[in-house]
Amino acid sequence: MTAPGVRHTLPLPAPAPARQTTSAEFRSVMATLPTGVAIVTVTGADGRPYGMTCSTVSSVAVAPPTLLVCLRSASPTCQAVLARGGFTVNLLHRGAQSAAELFASGAPDRFDRIGWDTAPDGAGPQLTEHAHAVLDCDLARSLEVADHHVVIGTVRASRRLGSEPPLLYGFRRYSAWQDPGHRAG
Repeated sequence: MTAPGVRHTLPLPAPAPARQTTSAEFRSVMATLPTGVAIVTVTGADGRPYGMTCSTVSSVAVAPPTLLVCLRSASPTCQAVLARGGFTVNLLHRGAQSAAELFASGAPDRFDRIGWDTAPDGAGPQLTEHAHAVLDCDLARSLEVADHHVVIGTVRASRRLGSEPPLLYGFRRYSAWQDPGHRAG
């Protein structure tokens, strides 16, 4: 006798081996996932500022406040973060597309072309004109995955800089959320 709600199924044949997704296919699918845009910065041991645009930022836990970023392993910014043991995350506001593009370009003079400040105990430059929030992090751990490092940081300081909506990136273009106080109609 079968218990109520229990279904009997015939065994299914083993699935055919799946074809491996190509990098181009994966990139095309992931481009459809809108995400916030940040610039990760750090002051290197040589006193130079380093930074790169990053669209992989995620909160991990609130106690203690912890986040993760993914950085290209070969980038000087990633190497400086690992050596320094800390980093700053500048969450960009909707008017900061030019800053996002500048730091994605790899231009060697990017810090000469944009305003920035340093906090006395900050890990990296703070792009206060372009960010709606800044978080200073201590490196908790990192994990090398393919050609990137997943970098986990414990947030030691955070501050909101304004009420501008965040800059988003998806479908290979920049956008912003509509003002939360605005009602369509």
